[in-house]
Amino acid sequence: MRHYSVRLQSPDGASGTLAAYGHWGRPLLVFPTEKGDAWEWAKNGMVATIDPLIEAGRVKLYCVDSFDEGTWSAQHLPLEERARRHAAYESWISDAVVPHIRADSGESVEIATAGCSLGAFHALNFAFRRADLFPLALCFSGNYDPSAWNGWGERGEATYFNSPADYVANLHGDHLDWLRSRLSVLLVCGQGQWEDTTGALASTPHMAAILRDRGIRHELDMWGADVPHDWPSWRAQLAHHLPRFS
Repeated sequence: MRHYSVRLQSPDGASGTLAAYGHWGRPLLVFPTEKGDAWEWAKNGMVATIDPLIEAGRVKLYCVDSFDEGTWSAQHLPLEERARRHAAYESWISDAVVPHIRADSGESVEIATAGCSLGAFHALNFAFRRADLFPLALCFSGNYDPSAWNGWGERGEATYFNSPADYVANLHGDHLDWLRSRLSVLLVCGQGQWEDTTGALASTPHMAAILRDRGIRHELDMWGADVPHDWPSWRAQLAHHLPRFS
């Protein structure tokens, strides 16, 4: 399998690592779990799980670092400050990562996002905020309300516009019509250990209900009580779903 890693920097100075796997295929931008790095999917068997798709040239993975330690996971900071700091990550993704993917895979490619746990939040949030770049989001065991992550302090615009559970419910007008024509979302969650304590078990069907109310294309796939919030579940779910999107 062809693979490489590269350090990328955005014009505003934010930097991180991207690890790519594959030689051709639909680009899939992968966000790691909380505080994870660009090699996390490889270390946890996610890349190997879909190796047949990668080798067949159906999908190419672009796995990135998280900035969570200084943003959403910085529990010493009020939630609104964490949300403001997230802007550097958004800039890095849109101004450094996306241009690299397009230079590598083609300027006209449509990039899908994917992630597990906190990575699922990023996959969904980036798809909604930048559907011009990311028309498909594959989300596994996510919690889509940042205020549920031990958030404290007053919530302002930065938090609101990075909380899909909030802003998606209020979408309307031409922008909503455009999203209906542009965006597709897959929401997957187990019902086993840790899915409840992470908030994913409640947040996933709640997010699906919001999407249904807004008329946005989506699928909800709830796995059983024997499926925990863990890598073996996500490997099985990714292998089950990804062939339809590549």
